[in-house]
Amino acid sequence: MKRTLALGGVAAGLLASAAVAAPAHAAGDVSSDTLASTNLAAQQVAAFWYGQAKANLINATPYNVETTIPSKHVSTGGPAADTKPGVVPAIGDEKKSTSTSKNVNLPKTTGKVFFIGADSKPHWCSATSVQSTYHNLVATAGHCVYDTESNKATLDKWVFIPGYYQGKTPWGIYVGKTAYTHYDFDVYEDGDRDYAFVTVYNGVLPTSASVSKDPLPFETKAEAEKKKAELEADKSDGYSNLTIERKVDTTTVGAVPAGSEFEKTYVTLDTWKKLNPQPAAWGGFKPNTGVTDSSTFNRPQGWPGNGKVSADGKTYYFEAKFGRSTKYITRTFWINYDVDYSVVGKALWIGLKDVGRLGDNVGGQGLAYNQKVGSSVFVFGYPSGSHPDGSHTFTGQTLKWSYGKTFAATAPSIKGDELVGVKSSFTGEGSIGSSWLAQYKTSRRLGYLNGVTIGVSDTDKNNRIDTSVSPYFDGETYGVYKSAAAVWSGKIV
Repeated sequence: MKRTLALGGVAAGLLASAAVAAPAHAAGDVSSDTLASTNLAAQQVAAFWYGQAKANLINATPYNVETTIPSKHVSTGGPAADTKPGVVPAIGDEKKSTSTSKNVNLPKTTGKVFFIGADSKPHWCSATSVQSTYHNLVATAGHCVYDTESNKATLDKWVFIPGYYQGKTPWGIYVGKTAYTHYDFDVYEDGDRDYAFVTVYNGVLPTSASVSKDPLPFETKAEAEKKKAELEADKSDGYSNLTIERKVDTTTVGAVPAGSEFEKTYVTLDTWKKLNPQPAAWGGFKPNTGVTDSSTFNRPQGWPGNGKVSADGKTYYFEAKFGRSTKYITRTFWINYDVDYSVVGKALWIGLKDVGRLGDNVGGQGLAYNQKVGSSVFVFGYPSGSHPDGSHTFTGQTLKWSYGKTFAATAPSIKGDELVGVKSSFTGEGSIGSSWLAQYKTSRRLGYLNGVTIGVSDTDKNNRIDTSVSPYFDGETYGVYKSAAAVWSGKIV
């Protein structure tokens, strides 16, 4: 189900100067949620994406949640700075650089975040690495981290892969540890705060892989179904392709275990006699065995004769005297066999090696906040999906860019009163989470993150997407960033 937004905006301002300022912010504005709390949990998340020849990565689809924004404009409103403008320099760009380039070199910091959506299927959004104390921070749209569809805390098995291309993970997989966002998005899904900063563990690459197929046995189907649901929800396991198999245990002799399920099965006389060696006409049968009789005083046509057994061995015929009358009895034999259920799937165990911190491998963009609306930004992401007219301009396979000046926008349907827009043909599927970089130095591939795409729109109603929107990065954004940027995450292997 998509959330629809009403978009409007007016042009305003010029790019603010890069003055460093530390805005005040309330600690209560920041919410954090754990994605993978332990090394084991993180290892199994990485194994999930590396396993089965990376099938989950390759088959993942763009996340198409809360992307479409109607073209209705609102001519007033928009963002306003809450303190002085400020910037955090990019990794490696702490000293000012004045180099320029006419070519647009794509940033190494950009990649895709992969996760399991509310539909239990793998999806992805765009994202970027940003500066932090421990070089371990990723920025993307808030609804590419928080599950706004099923209202669970976070999306499952969350990872960032910079430079991802058709199953290739050139700098490794970085498993999300903790997600930070504004309280208003975490609780109210406020569009003005639809951004998230995620700390990630050191990257890993696979060295070997194995698959365990040992079934997990249970006495009842209910127990098996409960375990299957637990395994599917547990972030610390590597199970996939889980199914429940039903098996009738014909080897068990004696009573069915208490509390277990059974199946009444008609068997041959010889099989039945292994449990009941007395003559078939006798009583006193062992538990969970028995006979079913049908009788008549009229001799059935084709009656095989007293003491005869059918060709398949499952029917016994005999005659009994009742005074001067003869009763013709047909007897079949049954055993209640124990029925077991097993949870069957693949438990993936992937050998992993540490490849170091995210920022050390690909760098990290700086952060700009409280900038004047009207500044120029590059937008980098992986747009995918069709325009409203059905044309399919982008595949989502390769990193793309667009360029334009920001303008004020509002989205009342999600309480989006302080948004910014930029002209861009990026289609929404896949471009959600795209990084907006101000003062981007193409020679160094570095700039200042000043927004993330949270939706797109066809504003001129020609059935072609022409606008992307982002929350306005202000002092409260900086507060969320600052809380995340100082947190260590460490290795998983």
